[in-house]
Amino acid sequence: MYNYITGRISNIYSTFIVLENNGIGYLIKTANPYSFTIGDEMTIYTHVHIRQDVFDIYGFKSNEEKDLFIKLISVKGIGPKGALAIIANGDPKNLEQAIIAGDVKYLQKFPGIGQKASSQIVLDLQGKLANPKNQMENPKIIDVKEALKSLGYTNAELRKLDSYLHENIDLPIEELVKTSLKKLF
Repeated sequence: MYNYITGRISNIYSTFIVLENNGIGYLIKTANPYSFTIGDEMTIYTHVHIRQDVFDIYGFKSNEEKDLFIKLISVKGIGPKGALAIIANGDPKNLEQAIIAGDVKYLQKFPGIGQKASSQIVLDLQGKLANPKNQMENPKIIDVKEALKSLGYTNAELRKLDSYLHENIDLPIEELVKTSLKKLF
C-alpha cells in the first residue's frame, strides 16, 4: 500500500514513532524507535500489515531491512512483532548469512526464537535469500572453504575465518588451509 513515507519525526515512543507528512501523523512501528531523532526529516520504508481488527504500519530505515522483515513474516509461526524483534536485535547482513549457512544457534539468540522457530526460519528462507558475499568472494577463499567443508566443518564454523582469510589472501591455498585448521581447533 505504502512503499515509503517521507516526513519529519514528531514523536518517539517505546514501540513506534510518529512521522508527520502534510499535516498527517503516521504511527509507524519500528525495530528501534530510539535510533530516530525528533525533528529529523527522513524517508521511512514501510510495510502495511492488516489483520481482522488491526491496521499497522511497520517502518524501516532501509529497503533491505524492510525486505528482510517481509521475508521473516512469511515464515510459519513468525509474526510482525517477532520479526521486528529479530531485526531490532541483529544486524541484517549477519542474520541473512546465518540463515544461508543454516546456523540455527545464531537465530536462537533472538527473543522468542527457540529451536523450532529457528529451524523453521532456515527451512523457509534458506533458498530465498541471495548470497551476494559468495558471489563476490575471492575464488581462493572459496577453494579454502570447500576444502574445509570436505573435512566436515560447517558454514557457521567457517564464517569465523572470514576476516583471517581476507587479511591473508596472498598466502598459498595450502598454507591458508593449514593455518585455518589450526584456528578452528
